[in-house]
Amino acid sequence: MYPISRHSERLHLRELTPEDAEGVFAIYGDARATEHMSFEPRTRDDVDAIVARSITSATTDPRQEYALAVTTNDGDRRLIGFGRLALDPHQPRAATFGFALNPDTWGNGYGTETVRLLLACAFEDLGLHRVWGARSPHNTASARTMERAGLSEEGYIREHIQRGGQWRDSVTHSMIDHEYTAQIH
Repeated sequence: MYPISRHSERLHLRELTPEDAEGVFAIYGDARATEHMSFEPRTRDDVDAIVARSITSATTDPRQEYALAVTTNDGDRRLIGFGRLALDPHQPRAATFGFALNPDTWGNGYGTETVRLLLACAFEDLGLHRVWGARSPHNTASARTMERAGLSEEGYIREHIQRGGQWRDSVTHSMIDHEYTAQIH
């Protein structure tokens, strides 16, 4: 499906453009924003390559990845976040998801709104059955966000991520299509 465009009261989830690289770098290049992610802060060249690859993959058929910009709905429509759905070729009608927000926007409920937009895209636009994501056990803000968005905590994946030479567990959260339908009605 192309293009993706979803709105909430304050946010817009849309396809990435080359002009979004600076806003994505403000997230992926920031040590605070990447503290609990699976990777170290990215360089500007890394981010330029990620954005370019995401734009190219958006038009592949069949599309397997939805790397999307999260912007405000106000007059300036600034990029404040990044969301991603990746279809799983080994699990029919399933995808993993992730999101990241600019640290300057934390604490305003944008995370929950972003996750709800990603879930709407997954279940309403793509017709998926299951969506799941993983977080660092130390990322309590992400745990609260996923809970507020209605995802269920499933459990731990032991020593799932290696970062900085250390192995780290991940906590998984998921939602099934019928849970999503019950939540929105």
